Amino acid sequence: MPANPPSQLTLGVTLDDNATFENFLIAESNQQAVACLSDPAQQQQLVAIWGSHDAGLTHLLQAACHQQALEQRNALYLPMHDKANLHPEILEGANTLSLVCLDNVELIAGDAAWEAALFTAFNAIKDSDTQLLLAMNTAPAALPIQLPDLRSRLQSCLVFQIGALNDHEKLQALQLRAKNRGMELNDAVAEYILQRADRSSRALMQILDQLDATSLSQRRRLTIPLVKSTLGW
Repeated sequence: MPANPPSQLTLGVTLDDNATFENFLIAESNQQAVACLSDPAQQQQLVAIWGSHDAGLTHLLQAACHQQALEQRNALYLPMHDKANLHPEILEGANTLSLVCLDNVELIAGDAAWEAALFTAFNAIKDSDTQLLLAMNTAPAALPIQLPDLRSRLQSCLVFQIGALNDHEKLQALQLRAKNRGMELNDAVAEYILQRADRSSRALMQILDQLDATSLSQRRRLTIPLVKSTLGW
């Protein structure tokens, strides 16, 4: 089935509707972290997750926002790679929301205005019922944050490292995503894709998008010949 149009938050920040916990393959090393993010009984107020660009941090933050929306609660997702189009004042009143997610936190390091805004928001959130979820490419203690008080606040979070999937898990992730789209992707076809494609999770999911569209338009099952003709392999 075709992907739904992305959800739209206020302030013009979009979410990928496919970024849900159901679409996230949980490696054994990530089970505790994902449970903390997805299970209301295990959630903590201040959480920082970190890992490589292919670990799925953005997916997890957006999945947390989608879960809040399903519960009819307000969430805010802010990708700091887009901070040139945002303003630090956007964090004012963050403590009135159910969930605030900041992605790519490493990109505010050395930016005095954003560091001050996050410090102020952090203090307000800590004294509220709001949950704060931060994602970054390194452990909080290793971030080159200039504001000492913000450094200490970040290090007070519950911290999880999110490990990237190995090749076998990426194959399983492809099959999981295909199944959730109503497609059957058998082992042979999945292995064929994995052997020839860029193995980053983002690239693999883009390939699945292409195959989904072709399969629907041609009314054909996912087979190796279909993969070859669609991707030119």
